[in-house]
Amino acid sequence: MSNIILSIHPRFVEKIISGEKRYEFRKVKAKLPPEKIIIYSTSPVSQVIGEAEVENILIDTPENLWSKTSDYSGIDETFYQDYYRNKQEAIAYQLKNVTVYPEPKELKEYGINAAPQSFAYV
Repeated sequence: MSNIILSIHPRFVEKIISGEKRYEFRKVKAKLPPEKIIIYSTSPVSQVIGEAEVENILIDTPENLWSKTSDYSGIDETFYQDYYRNKQEAIAYQLKNVTVYPEPKELKEYGINAAPQSFAYV
């Protein structure tokens, strides 16, 4: 198992923290299954704000994945469909035990100089 850092828009970070968003959707699956996701909140926050354990990794067609995850997706169906337009496969990291750090951290504390486009192993 490994840990990865994901760049996530602040509005979605807030939904992850509140529990409204329990799935983080991606187009590309990490080759090494992550045990933990380090949450980097993108601009204007631009800091690592916390982490979450990965309970499960779901991989399916976009249609099937939406039917399994929509209640706690934290996004609307139109946004989801646009994200996976023309894709045959969708990936969702099911999150649990979200922890917000008392003090946000900088990417450089993880040996990273720029926000990862998809993800980075840490």
